Amino acid sequence: MAAGKGTRMLPITESVPKVLIPIGGVPFLKLVIQRLQEAGITDIGIVTSYKSEMVKAFLDEEGIKATIIDQGEPLGTGHAIKVTRDFVNGENFVALGGDNLWSVHDIQSMIKEDDEWYVAAWTVTNPEKYGVLICEKSKLKKIVEKPSEFVGDLINSGLYKFTSDVFTTLDTIELSPRGEYELTDALTEGAATHKVHVIKLKDYWLDLGTLEDIPNVEEFLKN
Repeated sequence: MAAGKGTRMLPITESVPKVLIPIGGVPFLKLVIQRLQEAGITDIGIVTSYKSEMVKAFLDEEGIKATIIDQGEPLGTGHAIKVTRDFVNGENFVALGGDNLWSVHDIQSMIKEDDEWYVAAWTVTNPEKYGVLICEKSKLKKIVEKPSEFVGDLINSGLYKFTSDVFTTLDTIELSPRGEYELTDALTEGAATHKVHVIKLKDYWLDLGTLEDIPNVEEFLKN
């Protein structure tokens, strides 16, 4: 998922999409794709909207084989997954946010051929900024977005494995109060009918969310 404008990354994103912000001189999307490829994933679809032509030009320049999937008007993460229906073509698939980075090992832990859904989790000290995963053992019960009171510190890192029936669930969710189709709503609904498993990441999760994250991610990768 690489369609967002990255408003929290202004003024950089006035001239470049968020996923192409240089990290240590390397476009962030290149780091994401390298890890996917090293994990054994070679059939890659990239959902774009804002400055989509720059993402395509980047892929051409780097000689990276990937399918651009135009989201059109970006209507949320749930909508971003919905537009991949033809690309997925009935298969199981891994989905992830293009502005986050995980290790090869943690990505590989999400590649499963069963009929279940999975969400990758990370423990943080500031869960009020994220979607908190409410679990029963390793099964998802629901997701609480940016809770005002403490309900847990295990958060949704934005890395998933789905079966193709996620599209049926996505067809039933409604616009959220902020006017978007939320993937987290589909996950919560799926938790009632599926065995949605929560897998705790073992290595790391890097979020390129704000300008302040850029030097932190660069330092982590350098070390």
